[in-house]
Amino acid sequence: MTTPTPQVKPWPQDQPLSTAALEERMRAEGLPFYRWSNGSGDVYPDHDHAYHKVIYVVRGDITFGLPRTGEQLSLHAGDRLDLPAGIVHNAVVGEHGVVCLEGHR
Repeated sequence: MTTPTPQVKPWPQDQPLSTAALEERMRAEGLPFYRWSNGSGDVYPDHDHAYHKVIYVVRGDITFGLPRTGEQLSLHAGDRLDLPAGIVHNAVVGEHGVVCLEGHR
């Protein structure tokens, strides 16, 4: 059995980015979502979740760290992160803060 891994999907460069477009993608997948934001340099320490998390960056940037592999996943406006349940991660918000839409499976 393959262990699920986090996936980052960049926003398609040929499509205009808007909050409405990101919200529509969440709705099309049947994902209830909410909006959250953090200021520059905010840090989330190592933790995990019992659910699959889907995040779209609306504005700004954030970097998710995966301590078990040492990988760093940088997300910018429009990028999507699929984070399977049970994956230990941390996060650091970029210098201009971040606004995200988040849904759970």
